[in-house]
Amino acid sequence: MSNFENVSAMLRSLQPREPVYCVYPHVYRETAQEFLAGFPGRVLYAVKANNDPTVLQVLIDSGVEHFDCASLVEIEQVREISPEAVCYFMNPVRLIGAARYAQENHGVKHFVVDHPDGLAKLVKEIDASRAVIFARMAVSHESAIWELSSKFGANPDDMPQLLQSIVDCGAEPALAFNVGSLVMSPDAYVQSIDITTTVLGQLPFRVRLVDIGGGYPKSYPGFSAPPIEDYFAAIRSAAQQLLVDDGELLAEPGRALSAPGLSAIAQVLLRKDDRLYLNDGMYGAFWDLRYDAQDRFPVRAYRGDALMTGDSESFRLYGPTCDSGDAMPGKVQLPADIDVGDYIEFGLIGAYSLSGRTDFNGFYSDTVVKIESPDALPPA
Repeated sequence: MSNFENVSAMLRSLQPREPVYCVYPHVYRETAQEFLAGFPGRVLYAVKANNDPTVLQVLIDSGVEHFDCASLVEIEQVREISPEAVCYFMNPVRLIGAARYAQENHGVKHFVVDHPDGLAKLVKEIDASRAVIFARMAVSHESAIWELSSKFGANPDDMPQLLQSIVDCGAEPALAFNVGSLVMSPDAYVQSIDITTTVLGQLPFRVRLVDIGGGYPKSYPGFSAPPIEDYFAAIRSAAQQLLVDDGELLAEPGRALSAPGLSAIAQVLLRKDDRLYLNDGMYGAFWDLRYDAQDRFPVRAYRGDALMTGDSESFRLYGPTCDSGDAMPGKVQLPADIDVGDYIEFGLIGAYSLSGRTDFNGFYSDTVVKIESPDALPPA
């Protein structure tokens, strides 16, 4: 891991020919602390959004103590950095034996199921008396760009019986749902919390923990999301009737914590009029653009180590692979004289970039650096 005062210093020192990913620790600290202070409950970082060790370390240093993990590998990644971190195995589908290993070797206490067969499989592996088992409920809302309940989640009508079965097996029952990804209205959480209140009102026992999932959005160029404070206020108000005594809400932010603090530096390999071909693309750090949501990231350009200025034009961007689908969906404004060898820095790219890039066609970079100056900020 190399540290630099700013991007110009990095470019001057490395003169990179492969993509470079820049971690801005102070941006991650500010983002994490804002969410921790604003959300009315326990915050679990969704490791799938960005599992880079540097990012995980910065979030831990920023006060994040709880982690939403989908696999044993993610649990081990977190625990290697922080043995004190609390990991939650929040995937209804696990490799055989993974739950047992997680409980016995990493002290994992929290698991999730969404079907009686999944519960039966889980309790054969773990000591249920030492576990909190969440029953995941299927919910949806039209404001979610991607719904997450067609694959996982029990119908609300089936939740009382599933929760009763969790009690019967000796575990502490809890409830979870996930409205979707890039949820563009706080009302989605209000609606789902109302459904949860109805479900819990049918139970002869008390549920202490309610996990309301992730989906907290970020704004991108041409893609505006409500302020995160609007979500916190709506959730706080809706949950007043839901939790009493030591009851607690949980959230699983991924994008909301990981997006702002990382940028990607790509180099121009070829220019064809208004088309630029880069050394990174849709099979690399830009794979999150494959969905029908944001279509571009904020940018700035460098020639050598100097920031480029002057008149701008609109460009189409392409990745380096031989696949014609390696084309970024949105046009970006860049200096009109940008050419081969120049660099483009893309901001707000921390979510679903490093954790999803591939080595398709042999194009891959694992160069991650820190940008240390508190005055240095990624494009936004």
